[in-house]
Amino acid sequence: MARQSIFKFNERVTTEAKDATYEFRGPVISVKNLEKKFGEHEVLKDISFDLFEGDVVCIIGSSGSGKSTFTNRIKERFGDKVVVIYHDNYYRRQDGIPFEKRVKVNYDHPDSLETDLLVEHLKQLKAGKSIECPVYDYSQHNRSDKVITIEPRPVILVEGILLLADPRIRDLLDIKVYVEADADERILRRISRDVEERGRDLNGIIEQYLTTVKPMHYLYVEPTRAKADIVINSGKNNIAFDLFASKIEQLLRDRQS
Repeated sequence: MARQSIFKFNERVTTEAKDATYEFRGPVISVKNLEKKFGEHEVLKDISFDLFEGDVVCIIGSSGSGKSTFTNRIKERFGDKVVVIYHDNYYRRQDGIPFEKRVKVNYDHPDSLETDLLVEHLKQLKAGKSIECPVYDYSQHNRSDKVITIEPRPVILVEGILLLADPRIRDLLDIKVYVEADADERILRRISRDVEERGRDLNGIIEQYLTTVKPMHYLYVEPTRAKADIVINSGKNNIAFDLFASKIEQLLRDRQS
């Protein structure tokens, strides 16, 4: 069935941004040739994308880049209008492997993830079906026995570091957002997160970063930056976030009217 346009309008984003044309098609956002400057700093250049109901928005970036911050801000803004799937929850089961060996597994390699299952789940959500999502236990370095029932929502967010490394995932994505940060920022954020939220010790964090996280970033994560539609610096980039979120917000209001 053809998607019919509800309304169109031209809007000057700010006095520092050139005119951009936005089309809302029922459950669709279409942004054409958007540019944005903050003083002399150009944060967005010639950005165009369409967002349909049930479309999948991918938030990617290296560990500690700020992608979870960006994802959480979207969740806080839109609540149950969006659903979030975390690629981390699809780490393969490590049953029968001693804890001491599970700690040393390379969790930043694509083979560590059951991406086949994620592909199937994304297809089901796009088709309007619920899924039983696995839950990963970071403290045990293993998938738990729990599952979470996730219902489809107008916007599906999927977050992870290796999503764009798999062509099957790329084929299911409608918008790909890459969040990047300086290497020093990434390691400091990772240390803070893993100590405070995941109960890990500092020496283990440093060893894992040097032996797997850092080399895998340059081998698998950073090369996928070129495949992203939008690249932003830090999940706390208020300009990029507000421009993206305000259009989703407008769409959802109009859908309810």
